[in-house]
Amino acid sequence: MPTPPFTSLPIRRLTFRDLSACADLSEDRGWPREEHKWRLLLSAGKGYGIDDPDGGLASACVVTEYGPQEQPTLGAIGMFLVAERHARQGVGRRLMRHVVSEMDATPLTLHATPNGRPLYEELGFKVIGRAEMLHGRFVPGAGGHVVGVSTRAATAEDLPTLLRLDEEVFGADRTHIVTRLPAFADQLRVAEEDGRIVGYAAAWPNMDTHVVGPLIARDIPTATALLASLAAHTDRPLRTDIDVRHEELLAWAKGHGLESIAFNAVMTYGITELPGDWTRRFAPVTVAAG
Repeated sequence: MPTPPFTSLPIRRLTFRDLSACADLSEDRGWPREEHKWRLLLSAGKGYGIDDPDGGLASACVVTEYGPQEQPTLGAIGMFLVAERHARQGVGRRLMRHVVSEMDATPLTLHATPNGRPLYEELGFKVIGRAEMLHGRFVPGAGGHVVGVSTRAATAEDLPTLLRLDEEVFGADRTHIVTRLPAFADQLRVAEEDGRIVGYAAAWPNMDTHVVGPLIARDIPTATALLASLAAHTDRPLRTDIDVRHEELLAWAKGHGLESIAFNAVMTYGITELPGDWTRRFAPVTVAAG
Protein backbone atom coordinates (compact mmCIF):
# COMPACT_ATOMS: atom_id res chain seq x y z
CA MET A 1 0.00 0.00 0.00
CA PRO A 2 1.38 3.47 -0.86
CA THR A 3 1.98 5.81 2.07
CA PRO A 4 -0.81 8.44 2.22
CA PRO A 5 0.30 12.06 1.85
CA PHE A 6 0.57 14.06 5.08
CA THR A 7 -2.16 16.38 3.85
CA SER A 8 -4.59 13.52 4.42
CA LEU A 9 -3.30 12.28 7.77
CA PRO A 10 -5.35 13.47 10.76
CA ILE A 11 -4.01 15.85 13.39
CA ARG A 12 -5.01 14.55 16.81
CA ARG A 13 -4.72 15.45 20.47
CA LEU A 14 -1.90 13.72 22.30
CA THR A 15 -2.36 11.93 25.64
CA PHE A 16 -0.08 10.37 28.26
CA ARG A 17 -0.09 7.22 26.13
CA ASP A 18 2.00 9.20 23.65
CA LEU A 19 4.72 10.06 26.18
CA SER A 20 7.24 7.53 24.84
CA ALA A 21 6.50 8.51 21.23
CA CYS A 22 7.08 12.19 22.12
CA ALA A 23 10.38 11.30 23.78
CA ASP A 24 11.35 9.21 20.73
CA LEU A 25 10.64 12.23 18.52
CA SER A 26 12.88 14.42 20.69
CA GLU A 27 15.66 11.84 20.44
CA ASP A 28 15.18 11.57 16.67
CA ARG A 29 16.03 15.26 16.34
CA GLY A 30 19.07 15.05 18.58
CA TRP A 31 17.35 16.44 21.68
CA PRO A 32 17.39 14.71 25.07
CA ARG A 33 14.32 12.53 25.64
CA GLU A 34 13.09 14.90 28.38
CA GLU A 35 10.23 12.66 29.52
CA HIS A 36 9.94 14.60 32.78
CA LYS A 37 9.26 17.83 30.88
CA TRP A 38 6.95 16.15 28.35
CA ARG A 39 4.91 14.75 31.26
CA LEU A 40 4.44 18.23 32.75
CA LEU A 41 3.45 19.76 29.43
CA LEU A 42 1.02 17.01 28.47
CA SER A 43 -0.67 17.26 31.88
CA ALA A 44 -0.86 21.06 32.01
CA GLY A 45 -1.32 21.77 28.30
CA LYS A 46 -2.71 20.43 25.04
CA GLY A 47 -0.57 18.20 22.87
CA TYR A 48 -1.09 17.93 19.11
CA GLY A 49 0.46 15.40 16.79
CA ILE A 50 0.47 13.70 13.40
CA ASP A 51 1.04 9.95 13.41
CA ASP A 52 3.67 8.44 11.14
CA PRO A 53 2.09 5.63 9.09
CA ASP A 54 5.24 3.62 9.76
CA GLY A 55 4.95 4.05 13.53
CA GLY A 56 5.60 6.77 16.06
CA LEU A 57 4.95 10.47 15.51
CA ALA A 58 5.78 12.44 12.40
CA SER A 59 5.31 15.76 14.21
CA ALA A 60 4.19 17.09 17.58
CA CYS A 61 3.86 20.21 19.70
CA VAL A 62 2.24 21.35 22.95
CA VAL A 63 0.21 24.48 23.74
CA THR A 64 0.00 25.69 27.35
CA GLU A 65 -2.90 28.07 27.94
CA TYR A 66 -3.01 30.76 30.61
CA GLY A 67 -5.83 32.82 32.08
CA PRO A 68 -9.52 31.84 32.35
CA GLN A 69 -10.19 28.30 31.14
CA GLU A 70 -13.16 29.37 29.04
CA GLN A 71 -11.25 32.20 27.35
CA PRO A 72 -7.45 32.00 27.74
CA THR A 73 -5.53 35.25 27.54
CA LEU A 74 -2.27 33.66 26.33
CA GLY A 75 -1.10 30.41 24.78
CA ALA A 76 2.54 29.26 24.73
CA ILE A 77 3.62 26.89 21.96
CA GLY A 78 6.53 24.57 22.65
CA MET A 79 8.20 21.25 21.84
CA PHE A 80 7.44 21.71 18.14
CA LEU A 81 9.22 18.84 16.40
CA VAL A 82 9.19 17.11 13.03
CA ALA A 83 10.82 13.70 12.59
CA GLU A 84 14.04 13.91 10.59
CA ARG A 85 12.72 11.54 7.92
CA HIS A 86 9.76 13.88 7.29
CA ALA A 87 11.59 17.21 7.44
CA ARG A 88 10.96 19.78 4.71
CA GLN A 89 7.82 18.02 3.49
CA GLY A 90 5.28 20.49 4.86
CA VAL A 91 4.17 18.34 7.81
CA GLY A 92 5.37 20.84 10.42
CA ARG A 93 3.84 23.79 8.61
CA ARG A 94 0.50 21.97 8.48
CA LEU A 95 0.60 21.18 12.20
CA MET A 96 1.48 24.76 13.15
CA ARG A 97 -1.26 26.21 10.93
CA HIS A 98 -3.74 23.87 12.62
CA VAL A 99 -2.64 24.91 16.12
CA VAL A 100 -2.82 28.62 15.32
CA SER A 101 -6.31 28.07 13.88
CA GLU A 102 -7.40 26.03 16.91
CA MET A 103 -6.31 28.80 19.28
CA ASP A 104 -8.57 31.21 17.37
CA ALA A 105 -8.31 34.70 18.94
CA THR A 106 -5.99 33.68 21.81
CA PRO A 107 -2.66 35.55 21.61
CA LEU A 108 0.30 33.20 21.24
CA THR A 109 3.96 33.18 22.20
CA LEU A 110 6.93 30.90 21.62
CA HIS A 111 10.70 30.73 21.84
CA ALA A 112 12.15 30.14 18.38
CA THR A 113 15.46 28.59 17.46
CA PRO A 114 17.23 30.08 14.42
CA ASN A 115 16.06 27.05 12.40
CA GLY A 116 12.40 27.42 13.37
CA ARG A 117 12.13 31.19 13.12
CA PRO A 118 11.48 31.41 9.32
CA LEU A 119 8.41 29.15 9.56
CA TYR A 120 6.98 31.12 12.48
CA GLU A 121 7.53 34.39 10.63
CA GLU A 122 5.76 32.92 7.60
CA LEU A 123 2.77 32.17 9.86
CA GLY A 124 2.66 35.74 11.18
CA PHE A 125 4.69 35.57 14.39
CA LYS A 126 6.81 38.63 15.21
CA VAL A 127 10.08 38.81 17.16
CA ILE A 128 9.67 40.90 20.32
CA GLY A 129 12.79 39.91 22.27
CA ARG A 130 15.50 37.38 22.95
CA ALA A 131 16.45 34.93 25.67
CA GLU A 132 19.99 33.75 26.36
CA MET A 133 20.52 30.17 27.46
CA LEU A 134 23.19 29.69 30.12
CA HIS A 135 24.72 26.44 31.31
CA GLY A 136 27.48 25.43 33.65
CA ARG A 137 28.59 24.69 37.18
CA PHE A 138 27.87 27.56 39.50
CA VAL A 139 30.94 28.91 41.29
CA PRO A 140 30.04 30.52 44.64
CA GLY A 141 31.49 33.91 45.43
CA ALA A 142 30.68 37.41 46.54
CA GLY A 143 27.29 38.78 45.58
CA GLY A 144 25.10 35.84 46.54
CA HIS A 145 23.98 37.34 49.85
CA VAL A 146 21.68 40.33 49.89
CA VAL A 147 21.32 42.34 53.08
CA GLY A 148 17.75 42.03 54.34
CA VAL A 149 16.82 39.26 51.88
CA SER A 150 16.82 35.64 53.01
CA THR A 151 15.94 32.52 51.07
CA ARG A 152 14.35 29.29 52.25
CA ALA A 153 12.51 26.26 50.94
CA ALA A 154 8.90 27.00 50.07
CA THR A 155 6.13 25.40 52.11
CA ALA A 156 2.53 24.51 51.34
CA GLU A 157 1.46 27.61 53.28
CA ASP A 158 3.34 29.80 50.78
CA LEU A 159 1.32 28.62 47.79
CA PRO A 160 -1.48 31.25 47.88
CA THR A 161 1.13 34.03 48.07
CA LEU A 162 3.16 32.52 45.25
CA LEU A 163 0.07 32.28 43.05
CA ARG A 164 -0.78 35.94 43.62
CA LEU A 165 2.80 37.07 42.99
CA ASP A 166 3.15 34.90 39.92
CA GLU A 167 -0.05 36.16 38.30
CA GLU A 168 0.93 39.77 39.00
CA VAL A 169 4.36 39.32 37.38
CA PHE A 170 3.47 36.88 34.58
CA GLY A 171 0.33 38.79 33.67
CA ALA A 172 -1.99 35.78 33.53
CA ASP A 173 -3.18 33.03 35.84
CA ARG A 174 -0.98 29.95 35.63
CA THR A 175 -2.22 28.09 38.69
CA HIS A 176 -2.10 24.80 36.76
CA ILE A 177 1.68 25.23 36.34
CA VAL A 178 2.62 26.73 39.72
CA THR A 179 0.69 24.13 41.72
CA ARG A 180 2.58 21.38 39.88
CA LEU A 181 6.00 22.81 40.79
CA PRO A 182 6.35 21.11 44.21
CA ALA A 183 6.11 17.69 42.53
CA PHE A 184 7.86 18.67 39.29
CA ALA A 185 10.87 20.49 40.76
CA ASP A 186 13.57 19.18 43.07
CA GLN A 187 13.75 22.61 44.70
CA LEU A 188 11.21 25.38 45.18
CA ARG A 189 12.58 28.33 47.14
CA VAL A 190 11.30 31.75 48.16
CA ALA A 191 13.07 35.02 48.93
CA GLU A 192 11.81 37.01 51.91
CA GLU A 193 12.33 40.47 53.32
CA ASP A 194 10.82 41.34 56.70
CA GLY A 195 8.71 38.19 56.48
CA ARG A 196 7.27 39.14 53.09
CA ILE A 197 7.87 36.99 50.00
CA VAL A 198 9.56 39.10 47.30
CA GLY A 199 10.46 36.35 44.83
CA TYR A 200 10.55 32.64 44.17
CA ALA A 201 12.36 30.18 41.95
CA ALA A 202 12.49 26.48 41.15
CA ALA A 203 15.13 24.06 39.93
CA TRP A 204 13.88 20.97 38.13
CA PRO A 205 15.75 17.94 36.81
CA ASN A 206 16.53 17.65 33.12
CA MET A 207 18.93 14.86 32.24
CA ASP A 208 22.15 15.63 34.18
CA THR A 209 21.32 19.29 34.86
CA HIS A 210 18.99 21.33 37.02
CA VAL A 211 17.00 23.87 35.02
CA VAL A 212 16.30 27.10 36.93
CA GLY A 213 12.80 28.31 36.18
CA PRO A 214 10.61 30.04 36.89
CA LEU A 215 12.68 32.86 38.37
CA ILE A 216 10.45 35.65 39.66
CA ALA A 217 12.06 38.36 41.78
CA ARG A 218 11.52 41.91 42.97
CA ASP A 219 14.89 43.05 41.60
CA ILE A 220 18.33 41.88 40.44
CA PRO A 221 19.79 41.36 43.95
CA THR A 222 16.81 39.19 44.89
CA ALA A 223 17.19 37.20 41.66
CA THR A 224 20.88 36.59 42.35
CA ALA A 225 20.10 35.49 45.92
CA LEU A 226 17.57 32.95 44.65
CA LEU A 227 19.86 31.63 41.94
CA ALA A 228 22.76 31.28 44.37
CA SER A 229 20.55 29.49 46.91
CA LEU A 230 19.35 26.99 44.31
CA ALA A 231 22.95 26.35 43.24
CA ALA A 232 24.00 25.77 46.85
CA HIS A 233 21.55 22.89 47.16
CA THR A 234 22.55 20.87 44.08
CA ASP A 235 25.70 19.23 42.77
CA ARG A 236 24.45 19.31 39.17
CA PRO A 237 25.28 21.91 36.52
CA LEU A 238 22.62 24.60 36.12
CA ARG A 239 20.79 25.68 32.98
CA THR A 240 18.48 28.65 32.59
CA ASP A 241 17.09 31.02 29.95
CA ILE A 242 17.38 34.71 30.85
CA ASP A 243 15.67 37.62 29.12
CA VAL A 244 18.57 39.51 27.50
CA ARG A 245 17.26 42.79 28.90
CA HIS A 246 18.47 41.58 32.30
CA GLU A 247 22.08 42.40 31.45
CA GLU A 248 23.18 42.70 35.08
CA LEU A 249 21.90 39.24 36.00
CA LEU A 250 23.49 37.71 32.89
CA ALA A 251 26.86 39.30 33.75
CA TRP A 252 26.59 38.10 37.35
CA ALA A 253 25.73 34.53 36.31
CA LYS A 254 28.61 34.42 33.81
CA GLY A 255 30.91 35.71 36.55
CA HIS A 256 29.85 32.71 38.63
CA GLY A 257 30.66 30.00 36.12
CA LEU A 258 27.68 29.83 33.76
CA GLU A 259 28.37 30.14 30.04
CA SER A 260 26.23 31.30 27.14
CA ILE A 261 25.33 28.38 24.88
CA ALA A 262 22.44 29.65 22.71
CA PHE A 263 20.01 32.45 21.94
CA ASN A 264 16.32 32.04 21.15
CA ALA A 265 13.97 34.63 19.69
CA VAL A 266 10.89 35.40 21.77
CA MET A 267 7.98 35.68 19.33
CA THR A 268 4.29 36.56 19.61
CA TYR A 269 1.18 36.27 17.48
CA GLY A 270 -1.80 38.56 18.06
CA ILE A 271 -0.03 40.82 20.58
CA THR A 272 2.97 43.13 20.32
CA GLU A 273 4.35 42.41 23.80
CA LEU A 274 3.87 39.89 26.56
CA PRO A 275 1.60 40.71 29.52
CA GLY A 276 2.90 41.22 33.03
CA ASP A 277 6.04 42.87 34.39
CA TRP A 278 9.18 41.81 32.53
CA THR A 279 11.39 43.66 35.04
CA ARG A 280 10.52 41.01 37.65
CA ARG A 281 10.28 38.04 35.26
CA PHE A 282 13.79 36.70 34.79
CA ALA A 283 13.37 33.14 33.50
CA PRO A 284 10.45 30.98 32.31
CA VAL A 285 9.50 27.64 33.85
CA THR A 286 10.72 26.26 30.53
CA VAL A 287 10.90 27.93 27.13
CA ALA A 288 8.33 25.35 25.98
CA ALA A 289 5.71 26.81 28.31
CA GLY A 290 6.53 30.51 28.09
